[in-house]
Amino acid sequence: MTVDIVIYHNPECGTSRNTLAMIRNAGIEPHVVEYLKTPPSRALLESLIARAGIPPRDLLREKNTPYAELGLADETLPASALVDAMMAHPILINRPIVVSPLGVRLCRPSEAVLDLLPQAQQGAFTKEDGERVVDADGQRIA
Repeated sequence: MTVDIVIYHNPECGTSRNTLAMIRNAGIEPHVVEYLKTPPSRALLESLIARAGIPPRDLLREKNTPYAELGLADETLPASALVDAMMAHPILINRPIVVSPLGVRLCRPSEAVLDLLPQAQQGAFTKEDGERVVDADGQRIA
């Protein structure tokens, strides 16, 4: 079975690396888009937000970004202003975003990706920090 999965990925991010590894642990090689090198168009970003069913604010990353300097904590800012900021500064886009036949989701925590994979995990998986999330039988650990 061929499965088309896209991950908007930042290789410097542990959550993103863990998510990518879990996709591969299901035997799927996704399309990897390093969104800092190849940012999505505005139309694509807006589509991802809509398909994920979240407001743009939920996709904003605060840590190690110009979030504070740009005044993005202001709750009165319209959604369009938040998208404008993400377009101007892609580092503000939180990651990883995964697109699969089962939906679109910001995969934080990384194990949220398991709900988007149409194939089971092929074995145990332990995150980089040592947390076990999948057992040897490929079953999610509660």
